[in-house]
Amino acid sequence: MSNAVLRLADVEKSYNPGTPAEVAVLRGVDLAIGRGEVVALVAPSGAGKSTLLHIAGLLDQPDRGRVEIGGADMSGLGDGRRTGVRRADVGFIYQFHHLLPEFSALENIVLPQLANGTARKDAETRARDLLSQVGIAGRAGHRPAAMSGGEQQRVAFCRALANAPKLLLADEPTGNLDPATSDQVFDALMALVRNTGLSALIATHNLELAARMDRQVRLDAGHLVSV
Repeated sequence: MSNAVLRLADVEKSYNPGTPAEVAVLRGVDLAIGRGEVVALVAPSGAGKSTLLHIAGLLDQPDRGRVEIGGADMSGLGDGRRTGVRRADVGFIYQFHHLLPEFSALENIVLPQLANGTARKDAETRARDLLSQVGIAGRAGHRPAAMSGGEQQRVAFCRALANAPKLLLADEPTGNLDPATSDQVFDALMALVRNTGLSALIATHNLELAARMDRQVRLDAGHLVSV
């Protein structure tokens, strides 16, 4: 895939290597995600989904193999440059929203933009636009404690997209919500992704949600296989 936004090539990762307690989590993983493509990463808990996402998002390094983002090889980058790539090109969403409780919804989306050098006025304009896209523009001034779980997660979606990344990585983004809210919030996420033309890798154990993405891959004993 020549236009891959994310490419993993022969990625391997083990914990406690060289000891009797060694656990091989990823074994020669290959994956390419094209522009605007949304891929579901399906596997049960403990299969290595989070490890794969952390390596793809430069939060962890593989024991071997290559990670490319936007066609650029991330191998050998120092911590400072990896942080810069994450801030500008990668958005993260987790099962729990991890919003800053002392700040409003708007401020939670503005802050990562300020850290990336965006002027406050422009950051606030983008934050309001993102909140509008997920249907909670009226909650901009509310702090997380005054919002429902679904609303908090929508704010987390907006925060992940605040700096207009190339790649979105999501780890069970609706896993902490009840089924009805999960469907609504997932719809909001997919609309946001489609509207912005993002590439996304979304880990889930919900097969119904996975079926609504462009394609599915599954982690099986450390190997990545197409579904």
